Amino acid sequence: MNWEIELLQEPYGAVSEGPVWDGSTLLYTQIQACRIMRFDPQTGSISVYRTDTHYANGLTLDVQNRIYACEGGARRVVRYEADGSTTVLADQFEGKRLNVPNDLVIDRQERVWFTDPFYEGAAGPFSYDRVHQELQHESVYRLDRRSDSSWSIERVTFDTTRPNGVLLSLDQRTLFVAQSGRRSDEKRELRAYPIEASGQLGSPTVLHDFGEYRGVDGMRLDSEGNIVATAGFELGGPGPSIYIFSPAGEILERHPVPANRPTNCVFGDDDLGTLYITTTEGHLLRARTERRGNRLTGNV
Repeated sequence: MNWEIELLQEPYGAVSEGPVWDGSTLLYTQIQACRIMRFDPQTGSISVYRTDTHYANGLTLDVQNRIYACEGGARRVVRYEADGSTTVLADQFEGKRLNVPNDLVIDRQERVWFTDPFYEGAAGPFSYDRVHQELQHESVYRLDRRSDSSWSIERVTFDTTRPNGVLLSLDQRTLFVAQSGRRSDEKRELRAYPIEASGQLGSPTVLHDFGEYRGVDGMRLDSEGNIVATAGFELGGPGPSIYIFSPAGEILERHPVPANRPTNCVFGDDDLGTLYITTTEGHLLRARTERRGNRLTGNV
C-alpha cells in the first residue's frame, strides 16, 4: 500500500536536504539559501534555525545532539557549537582542498564518515567549473579524533565517482554508499562496503544497480536494519520514489513521491514512525509509515 504523503512546505525554488530528527523537532538544510530550517510538529511551524551555512547539504547528530554538517560551499566538514561558533573537522586532503562534501554519518566510536563528490553547481559559483577541483578523485573519507581534539583524515574508497548518501548498518560493520554518477559512463549503484578492523573498507557488494536512471541520493535505516532510500526521477524508470531495501539489497517496498527528485529522508516524531522527505525543488514532505527509525539514533 502506498503511503499518503503530506506537503508541509511548498518548494522554495532550490534544493532541500539533510533532514535530522533532534528528539522533538526536524532540522533540514536549504542548500542554496545557505540555511538550516526547523519544523516543529507540535505547532506545525517552520522557522530559520541557522544562517550562513555555506551551502550546507548533509547533516548528522552525535550522541550529544551536536550538529555536524557538510558545507559544500566552504569545502569542509564542520560541527556547529551551542555558542554559535563553528568547529572545522576537515577541509583538505593531502594538502588539497576537498571537492564538495555531501553527506556524513557518525559511528559509535565517534568517527565521522563522509562523501566528497564534485557535483557541478551544487555549492555556489566555484562549483560550476571543474577547473576548481583540486583532488583528482571523488572519494569517501573517515575522520578520527586525535587526543588534542583535532581530526585526522583517511581516504577509504578508491572506486567511487560522485559518492552521495552514506549510511552505517545496525551492527556498524558495513558502510552503505550511494554511487550516484550523472554522466552516462558513471555507475548508479547502492553499494555495501565491509568495514575492516583497521577502519579501512573491503571490496564492495553492489546491492542494487539503477542502470541509466537516477539512483540513491540520501538514505536512512529503519529499526530492523533496512535501508530507506530516496531515488528516481521524473525522466524515466520507476519514477521518484522511496525504496525500502533489505540489508542484502532486496526491494521490499517502493513508494511514489509527488515531486520530481526526492533528495533525503529521516524518521521522526515521538514514535519515529513518520518519514520526513526533502526534494530538489525544496519541498518538505512527510508520511506516516508502518516502519520505525532507530530509537537510539533517530537521525541515522
